Amino acid sequence: MPSLLEAIDSKYGDDWSCHDKIMPAIAIFVPPPRNCLPPLLVFNDCSIDSAGNPDQLLDKCGRVQELDLAQNSLTEWSEILCILRHMPQLKFANLSFNLLSDSLQDKLCDNFPLLTNLVLNNTQIDWPSVRHLLNILPSLEELHLSLNNFNRVELDDDLSDEPSVRHENVKKLHFTGNPVSQWCEVGKLGRAFPNLEMLVVADCPLPSLDPSSPCSSPERPLYSRSESECEGSSRQSSSHNNLRQLQFLNLNGTLLSSWEDVERLGRFPALHCLRIQGCPLFEEYTEHERRQLLIARLPNIQTLNGGGVITHQEREDAERAFIRYYMDKPESDRPERYSDLVSTHGRLEPLVNIDLSPERRVKVNVTCGQNTEMKSINVYQTVNELKQKLEPFSKIPAAKMRLFYVDQDMASLGPEEMKFPNKQIYSYNICSGDEIIVDSKN
Repeated sequence: MPSLLEAIDSKYGDDWSCHDKIMPAIAIFVPPPRNCLPPLLVFNDCSIDSAGNPDQLLDKCGRVQELDLAQNSLTEWSEILCILRHMPQLKFANLSFNLLSDSLQDKLCDNFPLLTNLVLNNTQIDWPSVRHLLNILPSLEELHLSLNNFNRVELDDDLSDEPSVRHENVKKLHFTGNPVSQWCEVGKLGRAFPNLEMLVVADCPLPSLDPSSPCSSPERPLYSRSESECEGSSRQSSSHNNLRQLQFLNLNGTLLSSWEDVERLGRFPALHCLRIQGCPLFEEYTEHERRQLLIARLPNIQTLNGGGVITHQEREDAERAFIRYYMDKPESDRPERYSDLVSTHGRLEPLVNIDLSPERRVKVNVTCGQNTEMKSINVYQTVNELKQKLEPFSKIPAAKMRLFYVDQDMASLGPEEMKFPNKQIYSYNICSGDEIIVDSKN
């Protein structure tokens, strides 16, 4: 397996040096010397398993700012640290899908003050190594820890009120696809990263955002005694203190199943951008209903599921729809938000229920050659399904059949072929008294 240095030599040549050259003093543009590597190096899936000669690596990579080594064969932190140490200008590093099985905790290394973005997805890194990395990366702003099989968050000491790690600069954290199932574990991320602005916990099996659920560690309760004795919204509010700076939250693919969990999102003081799709809670609602119910319940959210900024008109429409949705339900089933919106918009009159859907069945004349019959057809079936049902009448296989529709009020325009097999019949605006002509393909 090649080292990183060998991969660089193979791609860019082996006679390179990043030492500054004395350029001719002439008043014309001179391109930079060929022997300087670009600031971005990408070596995905190259089977790289080591750094290579440190001095030569520094000579070639002294100006590299971004490095992508995803899907290689790096397993030793000593090799990773050698690479980082000999790229002193490095700001971004992607080490995803390298199996970093050994522990970083006992490795001696200096700080890396310029590195701001680190991607460690599916590296199976352990928590002691994460803590050590946070201590040696003082400028880190964005951290990716997705797909690392974390079912707990071990960034702090469960027996202490103070976190073992407190990193002020981390603002973005990706935690997708980890089997963490308790919201109090997620809250620990806020303890370690007090200025966190963006958190992605998509595809984590979180059944609830209930802050009163105990964490898996029996030694230390989630709240102090005074917090656990608080009631109602004051306790809920204090539970989100760890994530007070959070502005963006992604909960796609979690197991949330109650509207109470959605309402808890309104207690994040800075949250204004939310992604929440693919949860069991929404299975019984249409996309339009889901959006309206979410907007009405979350007055703090400005953008939802990647859409544009929620306008004043859309919010008002959603809030009025929310009132009408709950107005006929028992008072015990109405959420607290219902009373708030009634005080704003008043008690609304129910909308007149006008059914604009087409008749389910219509009677049409079906003609094939010299034969014509009046048939009752279901307009919610597809063109292909209708062809199959007309096989006995026409004696033509569905695969060789052509259908034409004739509007009785516009017969002078001639027949329209029903070309699309998966199109539903009602989309042709067929009414009782119209005609369908059956013909055979040539």
